[in-house]
Formats: sequence, C-alpha cells, structure tokens
Amino acid sequence: MESTDIKPTEPSSKLTCENEVKESCGKRKCEETDKRFGKKRKGNKQLKPGERYVPPPQKRNPGVSFNQEHFSETSYYFEGGLRKVHPYYFDFKTYCKGRWIGKTLLDVFSSEFRAEPIEYYRRAVKEGRIRLNEIPVEDLNITLKNNDFMRNTVHRHEPPVSSQQLQILVDDGEVVVVDKPASLPVHPCGRYRHNTIIFILGKEKGLCGLHTVHRLDRLTSGVLLFARTLEVSKKLDQMVRERQLEKEYVCRVDGEFPDGEIVCEEPILVVSFKVGVCRVDPKGKECRTVFQKLSYNGRSSVVRCLPLTGRTHQIRVHLQFLGFPILNDPIYGSYAWGPDRGKGGLVGKNDQQLLDALIDEHRSKESLHLLDISDEVLAGSRDESNVGPSEAVLSKNESVSGAQKENSCRLSVSLQTEDPNPTTDTSSNDKDAQTHNVHTEEGESPPVNRTANPETRVVRDPLCAECKKVRPDPTEKDLVMYLHALRYKGPDFEYSTQIPDWAKEDWVQD
Repeated sequence: MESTDIKPTEPSSKLTCENEVKESCGKRKCEETDKRFGKKRKGNKQLKPGERYVPPPQKRNPGVSFNQEHFSETSYYFEGGLRKVHPYYFDFKTYCKGRWIGKTLLDVFSSEFRAEPIEYYRRAVKEGRIRLNEIPVEDLNITLKNNDFMRNTVHRHEPPVSSQQLQILVDDGEVVVVDKPASLPVHPCGRYRHNTIIFILGKEKGLCGLHTVHRLDRLTSGVLLFARTLEVSKKLDQMVRERQLEKEYVCRVDGEFPDGEIVCEEPILVVSFKVGVCRVDPKGKECRTVFQKLSYNGRSSVVRCLPLTGRTHQIRVHLQFLGFPILNDPIYGSYAWGPDRGKGGLVGKNDQQLLDALIDEHRSKESLHLLDISDEVLAGSRDESNVGPSEAVLSKNESVSGAQKENSCRLSVSLQTEDPNPTTDTSSNDKDAQTHNVHTEEGESPPVNRTANPETRVVRDPLCAECKKVRPDPTEKDLVMYLHALRYKGPDFEYSTQIPDWAKEDWVQD
C-alpha cells in the first residue's frame, strides 16, 4: 500500500463568545452567552491583567453511548487471519488534574507523558494539535488552572486481533449474548478502541447502546452478556449482588491438578490497575473459587472453575496461588514472581519490583504486547519506584477540587493514554473496578476523532513515531489464553458455548 502523509483537519474553536478576554485586554467584559456550557458570563466580572478566562466544566450526559460518529473514525481490513484497523486521528481529552494546577504544560508533559520527547509536543503545538479550552496552544509554558479542558490530537495505531467473527448466541430484545473470541477487549482500553467487542457489535451488527453486565480479559474467550436496556442491566446487576448468577469456566493449567473439589478463599488485592496485576494479600477483598479437575494429559490439566465472587483476575490469581497457573498465562504464569511463580503467595519482591520484573521479562522476550500496557506506562515504569501502586494510577483515588469532583471518574482520561482497564475474568461486582472503568462504558461520550472518514485510510503521519516502527504480527499463540467462559446461568435463563479445542481430552500439546 502506498504511503501518504495526511495531516488532521484544521480544528476550529467551539467557544462562541466572540469577546474572549485576552491577556492584553484584561478589563474587557463579555456579556454574551457561552452556548457550549449554557451559562452567561457575568457582565460586571473583570479579569485581572494577564489573567486567563477558564470556562466552567461541561457536565457529561450519562445516557450517551458510542454511536455512528465514533464508529466512522476508521475502518477494518483483514490480513493473515487478523482483524486490523487503519491508523486514524483521535482526540484524547481531559480536565486539568488537581496536581497539575499551577504547573505549565511543559512541566506536565515532561513529568507525566514521557512516551514522547518534548520536541514532539513542541511540534504538535505548531501543528495545532494541542488545545486548551478548545483554543490552540501557542506556548507550552502556559500555566494550567482549575477546570482547564485539554485536548490532544494524536495519530493512533491499534494492535491487530483475531479475525474470527463474533457469534451472537442470543438477541431477544432484553439481552445480547455473544461467544467472545480470544484477543478482543470488551470495550475501549489501552491501545484498543475499534478492535473491541463493543465497537465491532456497533459497526458490523448495528447493536448500539448496550450495557455491559460483566467483562472478560482480552485473551479470554466465551460467554459475554450485554443488557439491551438500563432496566435489564439493573436486574442482572441485582442477580450478581445476590449471588444468583452461576458462572462456569474451563481452563488448562500447568501440571497435574489434584482430584476432588478444591476450594480457594484467599483474598485478592490489586497491585496495579495500569499494568493489570493482582495478588493474594490479607488486605485484599474476600473471594471464593471452586475448582475440579476434568482431565490430565500427562503434562497439563483441564480444570472446571466456579467463581462464587467476582474479583479482578480471580480465577487466574487463585490458580497461581495453588501452584497450577493457567498454562499460557502471560502474567500469573511468569517466573517474574519467583522460581515457584507465586505459589502459596510467596513472591519475595515488593510490588514495584514485581511490576518491573514482569515488564523486563516480557521485554526480553519481545512479548510486551501480552501485558496490555501503554507506552506511557513503559516510559515511566522505572520512575514510579517511590510511588505506591494506588498513587501510580493517574485516575485512581486522585484529589480533585471544585466542580471536578462531580465528574472525576468520567473525566479522568489522560492526555496521551486511556487507562488500560483491568478487565475481569469473572462477572464483576467489584466497585473499584467499575469506578476505574466508568469512562469507557455507557457513562460518557467518548472522545471524537476530527477526521471521521474511513476512506481516507491515513497511512503515515509526519509526527507519529509509531508510523516509523515495524511491529511483527501476533502469532496464533499470542491471541489466546487457555481460559474460557463456558456457561452463565440465572434463575430463568442459561447461556453456554462449545468447549474450545484446547480443553478437549484429545488435544495435542506442543
């Protein structure tokens, strides 16, 4: 395919107040209505010389979901058994975080967005790609204020996923049930947006406005439920809270799993939302999983899993604790946890050392893509050694001020990175996980790309470092983890899928 250099469409200001006060006109009054925020600026209010006007924050519509405008940002193409996305321009948006107030944009980009060199941001400013309150930034030395709204246009590349078609098991007007292929995230997260279940259902099946009932890890396959309406969603959520939803998974683990029913009730703590790592810890949340061996081929066992709670990575963490990690689990089967790979909860490292060891191991194997972490995290992984796991998460437990508090969950997307959600392998009723992911689900209108023409097929961008890289396509082994959601059963319904090939007794192990 011939490469072409295409720049994003020149952005236009969305502020309708024509008398915007500038630094040289500190005493000018503006009595016109700011239509974007639906409020009038007080005619008797004057800005001090040199003071910059900041519009009040815009409240997000909680009923807004992804729509055709978002689906039209780019298009798919299929190659070598993979679903791929044409690169496209995209706006990352955020309100000024509490810790940024009083700092310059240069300070923020230098300290928190190290995936790109400062020279990149200087060039982006010249191209009009960085905007503050919808006005192009002319100087990175501008000082940030509370409620400043920032927009950063980037050239976005998404990793390829399996080309396996989504199979809709049920669509009865109340729920949509799909057989999720491995390798696809449920909803936008990290580097994925169009290569997600939510977007594929919307773009190819016309199914929009769906409510997620539970989530599955990107590499996990199987039954995935969506509610058609808010009423049905609340009904299913209630079933989850009251433990009326029975979930059954199958997996293939390393070694010979014990006979009989094995119950694990170890509490689980999130180590890092950014990297998506959990571990057994007395300070974690209570959970319970029941396991039973189904078969053994001399090297690995197929195990039936019944998670009775819905913690992040619950099945995977409990199997690791028992000493039988999922055979190809890129996180909990790693020797970064120690020679016994975390069996019995014994790690011998603090949390930051563990995260660094995981990243180093996959970097050496050139398999960092299996960790689902952004370039921002990789760039800053060594610089967070003095920060606790919860403090290292940009959008978690952050102190905000003023009107930010009301919308802090929805507006916490970083300028350059969407937070890589810790998607769960069980039905999630974990409030922390739900709060962390709220900005990627039905609760907010996602960022909008300015060049929404899939026929443009942007191949190269002069500022984009990713355009200059050559990344090998993932192999078939990279696209699947041996964990499958086999069945979901409620008081008056049951949805199930076929057992995957790797879980059959005659499966040949490499």
